[in-house]
Amino acid sequence: MKLIFTLLAASLIANSPLAAADGPVEVDRIVAVVNSEVITRSDLRQRVEQVTRQLSRQGTPLPPADVLERQVLERQIMERLQIQLANETSLRVDDVTLDRALGRIADSNKLSMTDFRKALERDGIAWEHFRDEVRNEILLARVREREVDGRIVISDAEVSNFLAHPDNAVGQEEYNLAHILFRAPEGASPEQLARLRAKAEDVAARAARGEPFDKLAASYSDAPDALSGGNLGWRSADRLPGVFADAVANLKPGQETPILRSAAGFHIVKVLDRRGGGQAAAATQVRQTHARHILIKTSEVVTDADARRRLSELRERIVQGGASFAELAKQYSADISAAKGGDLGWVYPADTVPEFEQAMDALKPGEISQPVQSPFGWHLILVEDRRVQDVSDDRKRAAARNALRERKSDEAFQDWLRQLRDRAYVEYRLEDR
Repeated sequence: MKLIFTLLAASLIANSPLAAADGPVEVDRIVAVVNSEVITRSDLRQRVEQVTRQLSRQGTPLPPADVLERQVLERQIMERLQIQLANETSLRVDDVTLDRALGRIADSNKLSMTDFRKALERDGIAWEHFRDEVRNEILLARVREREVDGRIVISDAEVSNFLAHPDNAVGQEEYNLAHILFRAPEGASPEQLARLRAKAEDVAARAARGEPFDKLAASYSDAPDALSGGNLGWRSADRLPGVFADAVANLKPGQETPILRSAAGFHIVKVLDRRGGGQAAAATQVRQTHARHILIKTSEVVTDADARRRLSELRERIVQGGASFAELAKQYSADISAAKGGDLGWVYPADTVPEFEQAMDALKPGEISQPVQSPFGWHLILVEDRRVQDVSDDRKRAAARNALRERKSDEAFQDWLRQLRDRAYVEYRLEDR
């Protein structure tokens, strides 16, 4: 539809007397087809300008214009594929959630919403365009949480094995890393892998000769963080993919790993800095919340409005009619906790997604929330009780479980992106004239 309006507008202008007087008008052309949608030259140009400003602010050396253009186009293709999946499965970001996110961004810049909007417009960024960008960022995060993070399972045996390993002690050293990923297609042939490794070796040699690593990442990495110089930020070794943790253990700041092989493809990792290594205190006082919930998932036939209305009706039955929360959870909840009346047990901080935890923390014992949206759908939350106690051993297991989840998450996300890309129809027309 966007393309139709673009071409229609161009056609009307081209046939007007003014256009005839001033000469031909260039029609916005297609640079890529992504399944049933298109990316136009103006879409790409606008994003390249945005990325150029971002890299300049970060002090990242800019790749050659044609290389940057191709990298940006590939990012747009991957984003479009994820947004298409979100739309196909009725995943949405409502205006309330969007406005809260915009408010947090404005607060982080110490600006009122009005001043923040004016600052964007002074930089040539249209407010509605910025809103759409933020909405898409939230949507991409929710797609990842639902399709990847929400499906990672950590067994008790894995937690026990993790804690038994001496390298996974609490308070271990942290690394600030950057990386370059050369993604291998699913079922890649030996010839394809050989070409990809040769490309990785060439980039590794250039990094060894002193070319800026962040510029090389922005030019060649297939990871989502490529245009931020491949920076992974600070992470302890237990939160790194195993292949990374082993490779950086003996490296000094400024050094790079040899080429690493994983299920996703080939990697080069650079240690930007390292810190820490002290032991944490043995005892920990933690506030826990005993909670129940009812989950209604959205789908092609259940919209956000439908889910919210159903939960509002259930809440009314509980609050006004005396219905049992547990019985309604057994009957209506789409979560595996339904069989237990929606009982989540004692929940630790950060055990749930931020939207759920924020709503849960705002409740007093005995209170029921209004419908709350998360990446998994819509929830009613009941807080049964709270307590604060020494949970050192339990906390260690919970921390280990979170570390294992984070370690698996990056690998699973890269694998999922590769599968998503391999299943899609993508046609490049960047060289068309």
